[in-house]
Amino acid sequence: MSVEKRTKSIDLSHHLSELSKARTTSPLKGLQKYFSQPGILSLAGGLPSPAYFPVSDVSANVLIPDSFALAPTESSTSFSWLWKLFGGHRSTSEKTQGVTIPKYSANDGDIDLARSLQYGPSVAQQQLQVFLREFTSEVYRPAFEDWSVLVDTGNTDGWSRAATTLCNPGEGVLCEEWTYPSALASILPLNIQPVPVAMDGLGMKSDALENLLSQWDPVSRQMPRPHVMYIVPVGQNPSGSTMSVARKKQIYDVCVKYDVIIVEDDPYYFLQLGTYIFKEDRSSGATPSGRPSPEESKRYISTLTPSFLNFDYQGRVIRLDTFSKTIAPGSRLGWFTCNPLFAERLERQGETTTQAPCGFGQSIITKILTHWSYDGYIRWLRGIRTEYHQRRNFFIDCLAEEFHLQPMPADTVTDVWQGCVAYQASSKVKTITEKHTTQNRAMFSFVPPTAGMFVWMKLHLDQHPSFSPGDENALEMKLWTKVAENGVLFAPGWMFSAKGLTGDTDHADSGHFRVSFSNAEFPDLKKAVTIFGRVIREFFEEDL
Repeated sequence: MSVEKRTKSIDLSHHLSELSKARTTSPLKGLQKYFSQPGILSLAGGLPSPAYFPVSDVSANVLIPDSFALAPTESSTSFSWLWKLFGGHRSTSEKTQGVTIPKYSANDGDIDLARSLQYGPSVAQQQLQVFLREFTSEVYRPAFEDWSVLVDTGNTDGWSRAATTLCNPGEGVLCEEWTYPSALASILPLNIQPVPVAMDGLGMKSDALENLLSQWDPVSRQMPRPHVMYIVPVGQNPSGSTMSVARKKQIYDVCVKYDVIIVEDDPYYFLQLGTYIFKEDRSSGATPSGRPSPEESKRYISTLTPSFLNFDYQGRVIRLDTFSKTIAPGSRLGWFTCNPLFAERLERQGETTTQAPCGFGQSIITKILTHWSYDGYIRWLRGIRTEYHQRRNFFIDCLAEEFHLQPMPADTVTDVWQGCVAYQASSKVKTITEKHTTQNRAMFSFVPPTAGMFVWMKLHLDQHPSFSPGDENALEMKLWTKVAENGVLFAPGWMFSAKGLTGDTDHADSGHFRVSFSNAEFPDLKKAVTIFGRVIREFFEEDL
């Protein structure tokens, strides 16, 4: 359905949990609708006097929106990290503009600390509400007309609130077979179980979802058919895949057919990096305009894969957004976009839990966003994408220098990478023992991520000299320990396995590392790959 033919969301109240149905308006919070009434003399709430807030104002030097280039600033070579170390952007003085948030504002519409640091509504400060509505409308373009936005303290909090709003104990949540561990950790104590769905190179498989739901047997499964889905469609965590438009439409259609609510967790949406190209094949290409403008904003938005919201003509998507990956995770600020019924229930929950995100964080981020304007924030996002694009490229360049990378035959690429170009890594150093040679032996494989912050490695543990079926878990953790003892920390793959949490002992789910390229400086990324190369070569030479 086109956005131009939008209709209101349908009644989805039957999805609310018993806990959510039982929530009523917080007695004191229910008075807030009167607080903004002109001339009201409020003696009802226990609001501290702003005169006693020990902060007179908050000032910050804010980077300008075009602080980061839109194209690589130097050629990617085997020694590019030296450029980063001795001549990189960190040595260049940052261009900033000063902003100040006073305790009291001269104009009613301005941001001030007297209101930002006071008890406030759970939806968002008014200026932030306005910005988020404009941003959501322009970027995601929901296909139903009566959508709402309200703030949370980041996507982990958002998912936890969504899960308790929609799920009862004893129910299950559909999710990718590999997924974000904290999402599952937040529901398991509530006796809400993950229901893994098979993946390929585009993320969750629509045919696998259809088969699972159509053949669901509540007796053998010991739970009713799931009516909630948790999904990370862009920069899928941990695989790094990006779901296509066609796949999203297929998933959505299945969810309409079986009446499933989609919780779209999309923290990496603006880190869509595109296909990795080996450095010897790269060309600089044309440099896009660096100045914020409506035309450049529209062009950039058109390059992003659409959100599930864009196809959601019924209002069955709850989208989770966050400023953690685009501004700062310590701000603890994100937002829901959903139908008004779900928004009202989520607001009731917020009133008696977090109440609202921190006033300092809300006011500072709101000030930054309104200072930049919508087009300025879009320009910032474009620059951030370029920065992470360079980081992704540099890290994989380092792998290509340390290992011999060979494309895998298409018919051997299965499961989570099916349909992708996967590379298997073998040693460039020929080492011969009495029984084995490490050269040409595949030690691990991976697919360069198209979005996000991670490379997902599959360890070829069956190539270890002492491998026996069933050894995968022990060998994964033995290699992980050796790497950690040598000063490099990866995330072990077992913690991302939804199947593992359901008691599935399929050993194909063993033997993975998730490696982040998002934070370490380039010299440290290079050093980490060198250490990993040495340790994994030694690991594949040993006999247990």
